[in-house]
Amino acid sequence: MAFTWKEILLFIASILMIVMVLITDSKEDSSTAFSGKKSELFANQRVRGFDLVMTWLSLGIAVLYLVFAVLAVALD
Repeated sequence: MAFTWKEILLFIASILMIVMVLITDSKEDSSTAFSGKKSELFANQRVRGFDLVMTWLSLGIAVLYLVFAVLAVALD
């Protein structure tokens, strides 16, 4: 079974997205994430340094994945 270039690009973008999520440090403790306690997730926290780079890279890869998915459907 031969894969098309669109499928390969989507696969690479999805793998990169998974890697970026796994590398990114979580701000929440897993015990409070599912307990329903008040979360400080959306508090005004400045992102700096490595976390800022990872945030921008994650956003870029997510946009790239979206573009590849739309192109795959549009060019099919």
